[in-house]
Amino acid sequence: MNYKHLVEEIKENSERFKDKKAIYYKNNERNTWEGISWLDFESRIEVLAKAIINYGISVQQNVAIFSENMPNWIIADIAIMRARAVTIPIYATNSKKEVEYVIDDAEISLLFVGDQNEYDKAYELLNTSKYLKLIVALTKTITLHDTERSVHLEDFITFEASEHVETELKKRYYECDYEDTASIIYTSGTTGEPKGVMLDYTNFGASLVAHDFELDVSEQDVSLSFLPLSHIYERSWVFFCLKKGIEVYFNQDPKKIVDVIKEVKPTVMCTVPRIFEKIFAAIQDKRKEASPTKMKLASWALGIGNNYYNKHKRLEKEVPAILKLKYKIADKLVLSKLRDVFGGRIKFMPCGGAPLASDMVSFFHSFGLNIKCGYGLTETTATATLFGDTHFEFNSAGKPIEGTQIKIGDNNEILINGPGVMKGYYKKPEATAAVFENGWFKTGDAGKIDAKGNLIITDRIKDLMKTSGGKYIAPQKLENALITDSFIEQIAVIGDQQKYVTALAVPSFENLKKYAKEHKINFKDVEDLITNLQVIDLFEKRFEELQKEFSKFEKIKKFTLLPKEFSIEAGEITATLKLKRKVIQQKHKALIDKMYSE
Repeated sequence: MNYKHLVEEIKENSERFKDKKAIYYKNNERNTWEGISWLDFESRIEVLAKAIINYGISVQQNVAIFSENMPNWIIADIAIMRARAVTIPIYATNSKKEVEYVIDDAEISLLFVGDQNEYDKAYELLNTSKYLKLIVALTKTITLHDTERSVHLEDFITFEASEHVETELKKRYYECDYEDTASIIYTSGTTGEPKGVMLDYTNFGASLVAHDFELDVSEQDVSLSFLPLSHIYERSWVFFCLKKGIEVYFNQDPKKIVDVIKEVKPTVMCTVPRIFEKIFAAIQDKRKEASPTKMKLASWALGIGNNYYNKHKRLEKEVPAILKLKYKIADKLVLSKLRDVFGGRIKFMPCGGAPLASDMVSFFHSFGLNIKCGYGLTETTATATLFGDTHFEFNSAGKPIEGTQIKIGDNNEILINGPGVMKGYYKKPEATAAVFENGWFKTGDAGKIDAKGNLIITDRIKDLMKTSGGKYIAPQKLENALITDSFIEQIAVIGDQQKYVTALAVPSFENLKKYAKEHKINFKDVEDLITNLQVIDLFEKRFEELQKEFSKFEKIKKFTLLPKEFSIEAGEITATLKLKRKVIQQKHKALIDKMYSE
């Protein structure tokens, strides 16, 4: 497989694209999107790389970024690599304790931070960490407490020109090696202590080439970045966009994503299942509220779309003339309006981080929203499998990408081999050895490969639960069935070593309050609402309906409604919105114990 060093790709693209915009950010004061040209982008990277060398960072030394998404995040990232150092991303939502763990484990002396909250957490560590020496603030608005050990980016890059720094930067650029560690990414981990996944330039280079082989994109495309750059999924996608010259818009406020999509009108963007689950629930609610005539029209149009996209286009079958005509009408009246929710220009949307229910994938494809489901881990440089353009199966995670091999091992465990697989876990040789079997990476996920070569994820082995009666429960299967309900925002299934299955459920408070108003249910606050007998009865009926296809031992027997969502800040979910079951069960132990004692 032929590929280029990531740093070389960026440098060459600056000469190729010149004044074309590389990245965009929102200027909130002017309420406009402002772009940074490729020449300016490259210049900022080079200046910062020189400052990193001038500060004294040596080859392959670790440098961390503790920030939310912003242009300076990706500039700092590539500048660290240009200086032939190693980027250590830290989630903006991490607690001080979690940040301290990474800084001490990776022996971080230089740390970039994005806003005041991150700076304040890091500043406290200046006095306790034996490694941290300097904090660089990526934004001007950060108020510094100690100007000797913390500086603004503008001051950090301002230093007396030195021939030594110029020579050293060139030397490091020409001596960079594919086996150099490019980044160490600490997995947020659904269980246990975080592990630093070591990825080299071979990993990133192979990922870029594989995606180029799999995806039809060009420099005319536009991507919207809103998932954390600290996670391999979004970061590797942004690297791919930069390789291809795709313009990248950075959304810094995830809560505004629905509005930003309509402003930017991206053609491609990375997503996670929760986005589609919430939009699916909202669409279903609107259909219920519509008049019988509009409901009938919507159902007819989606039926036509399903026939057109899923039964013909997907399978490369010739579309009959009558179906083409019906599709044009359906698209004009209904389907195009559904696509407009996503900006109206989407070519495809990679979706990963967790499984998306097959009926939901089929639903979105039925109105022309091309969701490319895939599967991968930090340890595989993100994508290992992906939907093709045609002949994909809705219940699968697609087929292995170019250069990647997959097989099924003991206990139906998915094993992966290929150039995207990590070097190992940082400072953890035993943990590294434990996840490799004859050169194959053991994912910890269970699955199977169908007759057409598609990978089907069945569950996460570590998540499998065994009741005290000896029955195995796949919690994600249950959760995926329930999360599609418009009244359920989040749900965590519990049942390991217990006599029956229970759940902690977070209602969709917006829909629940609306329901309460319609049914004249009086309540003072959310806590009052979730304990109301009518509300509990509503959820009991919905749970029963949604679990019809499950065996008796799999069904949730008791549940508790929670007054607030599981959050990244509270450590209950990961950056890709996966449940941290151990944390949730420890935090809500009293409520769980109560469900088993009554």
